[in-house]
Amino acid sequence: MSIRMLRTLIAIDDHKTFSAAADAVFVTHAAVSQQMRALEENWGVQIFDRTRRTPELTPVGRALVARAREVVRGYDQILPSVTGETGVSGEVALGALPTTLTTLVPQVISLLMARHPDVHVHLNPGLTTAMISQLERGALDVALITRPETLPPDLEFLEIAEEPVQLLASLETQSDDPLELLSSHSFIRFNRDAVVGHMIETWLQKKGIRVNETMELDSLEAISSMVHANLGVAMAPRRCVRVRNPLALKRLSLGTDAPVRRLGLAHRRDNPRSRILSELHNLCLRVIESASAVNAGPDRTTPE
Repeated sequence: MSIRMLRTLIAIDDHKTFSAAADAVFVTHAAVSQQMRALEENWGVQIFDRTRRTPELTPVGRALVARAREVVRGYDQILPSVTGETGVSGEVALGALPTTLTTLVPQVISLLMARHPDVHVHLNPGLTTAMISQLERGALDVALITRPETLPPDLEFLEIAEEPVQLLASLETQSDDPLELLSSHSFIRFNRDAVVGHMIETWLQKKGIRVNETMELDSLEAISSMVHANLGVAMAPRRCVRVRNPLALKRLSLGTDAPVRRLGLAHRRDNPRSRILSELHNLCLRVIESASAVNAGPDRTTPE
């Protein structure tokens, strides 16, 4: 048995097939099969159920994956725990919300790589719930997420911004009353699988507002385009870093009790990469501070 075999076993659990795991650990499909056969022979247990078209982990196999994650995590921490991190380098698996991929994330990664050329970022877009699961099992080092109501105790959250939810409406709409617009126009819903989508639904129910839902999207660019075409109104967070040349829309406050998205970086408490995590956090704050300075001034009819 070797650490390399354990990493392959974990990759199979993460990517669900031998072929995808082979790509993830940069070996051939045949090599993955050979490594897993060797593990089964060394341990004398059946790790995979091969009666299915795609081999699946047995209950014993799933238990071994959980322990393998602990062993690999401990192995990766040996040197940093003895010598401490002396620089920011190496590969970083970064998860990020789709709503940040055209604004905050590109600027942060650009600054990170300019300041630390030895850093290699592997970007993995996803929704908060899925990324939390990936953080817990070690598939991600750090993730830019919306803070949920409950955060697993083994994760730490570094807040970077608060983004109040607002109403988006076409300039062609006659009213500037958000409650009237919600009740009289079609509603373009933010994906309810996202934490902020759930926050919006909870707010609507609390207010007793019944909407005429016509579509459900998870891209702010797509939502803005639909609203701009006067296909309905929407509720979405006001991003801390705005897009360039945003569409002209009404951006209306929902009041003091509007939902607020808390955006931040989440990581495992036992993550040994404290220097790079701190650097990412500082760069996020720096980008947001710069964006706030640029956006300071009179309010405009834009959604971002």
